[in-house]
Amino acid sequence: MLLPPTRRVVTGHDERGRAVIITDDTVAATANPSGTVHFSLMWTTDTVPVDNDDATDGREREVGLTLPGGSVLRIVDMAPGSRSAMHRTNSLDYGIVLSGEIELELDDGMTTTVGAGGVIVQRGTMHAWRNPSADQTARLAFVLLDAKPATVDGVALPEQSPRSAPSRT
Repeated sequence: MLLPPTRRVVTGHDERGRAVIITDDTVAATANPSGTVHFSLMWTTDTVPVDNDDATDGREREVGLTLPGGSVLRIVDMAPGSRSAMHRTNSLDYGIVLSGEIELELDDGMTTTVGAGGVIVQRGTMHAWRNPSADQTARLAFVLLDAKPATVDGVALPEQSPRSAPSRT
């Protein structure tokens, strides 16, 4: 079941330096190839710290899952019973469960269920997401900040893209 598009309100300044609304629109989701997950790119920045004088609409930047040197905000809708591939990115991710619930699975098989209002701070670890519901779409907001790779004993852990990761379903 598709959830409604997400409203996006972007602020800025007028020529006198007063706060104004630059954009007030809705962002429809785009399906992944399997159609079980839908992504809505809400905003990106190409630097951190952010340049608040950059007039670029953050949705217009070319972006992968993450944006090297920058940040990404996206809404993710996961169909009931769907599961992502195991993956790791060189990013610090804040995941906020907006509705439904989500299981976070780590590479050792451990799972933690997080419900609406819960927050996950993902620090460059191998993980997968699963919607355990049989009938409810889960909606999450993810903020991904570019980060140095996590290391173990001084060795950087490699990124593993969800598209190339083997599924453990």
